Amino acid sequence: MAETLKKGSRVTGPAREKLAADLKRKYEAGQSIRSLAEETGRSYGFVHRMLSEADVTLRGRGGATRGKKATTAS
Repeated sequence: MAETLKKGSRVTGPAREKLAADLKRKYEAGQSIRSLAEETGRSYGFVHRMLSEADVTLRGRGGATRGKKATTAS
């Protein structure tokens, strides 16, 4: 995906399938949705939707979680 897509342009047919496959491959290799959006010149929502359409299992959000506090042994 060397060229960026024109923002707001429709992506249909084989071009959409190729884009979805490229996004899926890169996302599954560890790239973030935000970085994919920046790379393609599309919005976060567009990339998220394309990945969902490609049946990608999306990763959970990163950062600190609010689960159980880890206990420290003294």
